[in-house]
Amino acid sequence: MFSLISIICLVGIVAFPTLMLTICYPFSHKAALFWSDYITGKCARQVFAVLGLYSKFNLAQDKKSKDGLPEQFLILSNHQSLFDIVVYLVFFSDKKVRFVAKDSLSKVPMVGKMLKSQGHCMIPRKGSPMQAMDTLKKFGDRVKRDSQILPLIFPEGTRSKDGRLGKFYAAGFRMVENTVKLPVVVCALDGGWRLANILRIVSNLSKGIYRVKVLKVYDSPKGKEEEKNILSEASELINRQLKEWRG
Repeated sequence: MFSLISIICLVGIVAFPTLMLTICYPFSHKAALFWSDYITGKCARQVFAVLGLYSKFNLAQDKKSKDGLPEQFLILSNHQSLFDIVVYLVFFSDKKVRFVAKDSLSKVPMVGKMLKSQGHCMIPRKGSPMQAMDTLKKFGDRVKRDSQILPLIFPEGTRSKDGRLGKFYAAGFRMVENTVKLPVVVCALDGGWRLANILRIVSNLSKGIYRVKVLKVYDSPKGKEEEKNILSEASELINRQLKEWRG
């Protein structure tokens, strides 16, 4: 019952902003960006407040883990669901988190328009490796021009369906990092895989939890070997954190 009330409230929160984003998107980038930021900012906080009130669903942000972070950095994280995007936009709400994602997300209602309006990096799913690298390079150049942008990469490349950590791939991380030359911040999150589809959302919403935490900060890697070591250690750190959270 409480999950049903939550879902009704959530629809009420996002319905009007989503309608405005849909209307504005073809005609005004500025207006579409306003409504996209409104959805991922104010609406996202309202969503988690409603979930906490009616379903006892908790967003457990380890805010202390963010102490002492550099002004700008690249984020490496595991990936479990589309909700990861909202979680990180809330967790780093004082910055502009921008994701590297497959362009197939552009077909998802609301999500696609939001990602395009905000300037996230959309990798062509059916394009050549050269096209993907060119897209990542242009994204990195944009990050360098705007110190408020935090690029975020999911090295697994796809969402985990059961919460288990997948293999980390280096290509996207290396291309962006070689362009931006930023410190690397490893983060872990957990809980999203339980909300992967409508059935799971309804069954797992009540008294659920979504955790997010900064695990380690690295100086900008110097060369391929340091990048490889960071990626390897990041996988180990995240896997260890997931095991700790799950007891």
